[in-house]
Amino acid sequence: MADDDSSTRLLLIVTGSTLRAEESDRPLAYYLQQKVAAASADLEVTFRTVVVADFRWMNDDPLQVLPTISLGGPGVNALAHKWFDEVPFSLAVDEQYCIQMDPDLDEPRVSIWGMDNSTTQIAVSVFVDRFLPRFLDHAATYVPEAVDPDDSED
Repeated sequence: MADDDSSTRLLLIVTGSTLRAEESDRPLAYYLQQKVAAASADLEVTFRTVVVADFRWMNDDPLQVLPTISLGGPGVNALAHKWFDEVPFSLAVDEQYCIQMDPDLDEPRVSIWGMDNSTTQIAVSVFVDRFLPRFLDHAATYVPEAVDPDDSED
């Protein structure tokens, strides 16, 4: 008998495609993936968390409606660049690191980044401690609008 995946939700962690992002942000994304697994277990919610590259997310319309965490700054992550003016800043600390997230989480998307890798690590730690459970709680109940495959052909 097959496992019942009906209660499993997909959550994406998006990193940049640059060499710097692959070297620094992707390992940090896998760390965040572990933190998501631990926090979701505490909430008794199951997420299948997948780390993907920014251009995969940008060019795959069905992925764009899923709960998403962008990791890495606008200079190394095309999604962070796209969201820079779209997603409000929930926290900005001394021009060192930022967490961009809609305070109401109408759409479960967050962008986490710092001015360098060590400040991005701090931003991830702050996100995990202060925002992750609430983000996952909203992501667990979020129902994305369906993407019409015919619309993506234009």
